[in-house]
Amino acid sequence: QVQLVESGGGLVQPGGSLRLSCAASGFTFNSYVMSWYRQAPGKERELVATMSSAGISTNYADSVKGRFTMSRDNAKNTVYLQMNSLKPEDTAVYYCRANRFRGDYWGQGTQVTVSS
Repeated sequence: QVQLVESGGGLVQPGGSLRLSCAASGFTFNSYVMSWYRQAPGKERELVATMSSAGISTNYADSVKGRFTMSRDNAKNTVYLQMNSLKPEDTAVYYCRANRFRGDYWGQGTQVTVSS
């Protein structure tokens, strides 16, 4: 059974930090591209960051460059998103995604709220 389980969301003040985790199971994790997406209320889901299967290349949305860092631990089947200097506009539900040819899986999401 394929599972992607996000954790680490919560309420944080502007300028603060959070670290999201996404634990994967039920598929060959190290052969999948992993990504983080987010969806704010009333907005479309947007790509935040994506990392190659071996973790060699990473791309970020312009809105998070220099503040967010994505990493993956293929030994633990887990991907992370370190979020620093958080802004109110980062408030959203954050989802992780695993995809490759003939395979596309999503987690259930974790809420991140940036507010004073």
